[in-house]
Amino acid sequence: MAAFGTKALHRLPLYLRVLREWEREGRGHASGAVLAAALGLDPILVRKDLARTGVRGTPRVGFPIAELVAELERLTGAASEQTAVLAGVGRLGSALLGYPGFRKQGLRIVAAFDAAPERCNLVLSGTPVFPAGAITEMVMRLGVPLGILTVPAERAQRVAEQMVAGGIRAIWNFTPARLEVPDEVLVQREDLAVSLAVLLHRLQERSV
Repeated sequence: MAAFGTKALHRLPLYLRVLREWEREGRGHASGAVLAAALGLDPILVRKDLARTGVRGTPRVGFPIAELVAELERLTGAASEQTAVLAGVGRLGSALLGYPGFRKQGLRIVAAFDAAPERCNLVLSGTPVFPAGAITEMVMRLGVPLGILTVPAERAQRVAEQMVAGGIRAIWNFTPARLEVPDEVLVQREDLAVSLAVLLHRLQERSV
């Protein structure tokens, strides 16, 4: 099985979502071309991605969907549950806590934290909310590997340090802040403003 680049890794959950749906419908096989058409992607690119999974396809028949789903679940981490904590229970944080797609992807948020006293000691979408000062202790106690940051940008570095002190090994950063963390800690930054700017630019180009 060949290694996946960053862009290819971003496509794998898309493949998994569609293939799971087709599996529920009772389909046995799917070609790269059909999957590409369903997602609006380049069929050559999709065929290369599927070939990298190590699952063997058959000409004019396609790839066995059950085998692809199992391998994609393994590659994306959906085959085994991962736990996470979330810091910042504002609008975005609350929306992420309520997002059901995480469980399908194998992610369970086991605790949330917030600096506002009125938000603490609540249970939001099944997740208990604790004071921000308890982050390090709770992360250490729970043994959680992933932290999700949805705090104000000016607090992001401090909260990231609290997470790392508790043993967090990866941070999903939804703030505009650029974090300074040890090299062994993985950081994935989601800049919603940049994504929106790209989308609006593409929309404007099509309108010309």
